[in-house]
Amino acid sequence: MNTPEQIMQIALRTINEEATAIGQLVNYLTNDFYACVNVILNSKGRVIVTGIGKSANIAAKLVSTFNSTGTPASFMHAADAIHGDLGMIRNEDIIICLSKSGDTPEIKVLVPLLKLMGNKLIGLVGNTDSYLARNADYILNATVNREACPNNLAPTASTTAQLVMGDALAVALLECRGFTREDFARYHPGGALGKRLYLRVSDIYTNNEKPEVQADDDMRSVLLEISSKRLGATAVLKEGKLVGIITDGDIRRMLHRETPVENLTAIDIMTRDPLTINADILIADALDIMRKNNITQILVLDNGEYAGVVHLHDILKEGII
Repeated sequence: MNTPEQIMQIALRTINEEATAIGQLVNYLTNDFYACVNVILNSKGRVIVTGIGKSANIAAKLVSTFNSTGTPASFMHAADAIHGDLGMIRNEDIIICLSKSGDTPEIKVLVPLLKLMGNKLIGLVGNTDSYLARNADYILNATVNREACPNNLAPTASTTAQLVMGDALAVALLECRGFTREDFARYHPGGALGKRLYLRVSDIYTNNEKPEVQADDDMRSVLLEISSKRLGATAVLKEGKLVGIITDGDIRRMLHRETPVENLTAIDIMTRDPLTINADILIADALDIMRKNNITQILVLDNGEYAGVVHLHDILKEGII
C-alpha cells in the first residue's frame, strides 16, 4: 500500500507531465492553424469532429465547446461513420479528425471515404508522419513526448494536448466572430451560468416589498417599516425624492447616541446619498457592487425614481455567487 507521500508524488508527477505536454504545443503552432481558422470561418457548413477510443471522448467535448461559442458542430464516432453515420456529412462541412497515432484501422478506412466526399479534412494528430497527417488538408500538431501513465500507454498527456489544441481553435474562432457575452448568454440560458449573463435587477426586485419612510417619520414608524418589510433597510423619501437609507446598522448606532430616541426622526439617523443601482443592470453586476461595498442590500432606481430593494439573499436564491 502506497503511503500518502507516495500518492502525492504520483499526482504531482502526472500534473507536471501533462503541463509539459501542454507547454510544448506553443512550438507546434504553424500556418495550418491560421488556415484552419479561416476555412471554418468561411464555411457555410458545420464542423464535424470525429475520433476513435479516448480521442472520440475528446472530440465529443470539443463539439460542445464549439457549439457553445458560436461554431456549429456535430460529433461523429469514427467507428460508426463507416457503418452509416457518414450520411450526416454535407458538402460544406469541415471535418476534424482526432487521433494520437493517426494510423488506427478505423482511421485508415475513414480517411479515404472523407477524401472521396471532397470535404476539407483537419487532422488533429500526435504523429505528423502518420497516415492521417499525410492525407489531411491541414494539420494541428498535438504531439507529446510521453504519456503521464508510468507505462507510457494510457492516453493521458496526449488527450490533454488534443483538448487544449482544440480549445485554442475554438477560442480563436470565438474571437474572430466577435462572439460577445450576450451571445454566450443566448446559448446558456439555463443554470447559474445563464442567470449571470441574462438575469437583471428588474427581474427580481419586484418580488420584494418596497420599504420606505418619510424624512420626518419618528423612530417607531422606521422600526415598523424595516421589521415588516424584512429587508433589513428602508429608503427615506422627502417630497417624493430619495434622500437616504436606514439599515439595521444605523438603528444599532442610533442606540449609542445621547439624544433620546423619541426625539429622533428618520432624517436624523439615515445615511445620506445612498448607493443605488439601475433596474436594468445585470444581477451579476449588482452582486459585484455589493461585494465591493460590503453591503447586503441596495436600493434600486427605475427611470431615476426609487423603485425597491435588492437583498443579497435574493441573489443567492437565484444561485448566483
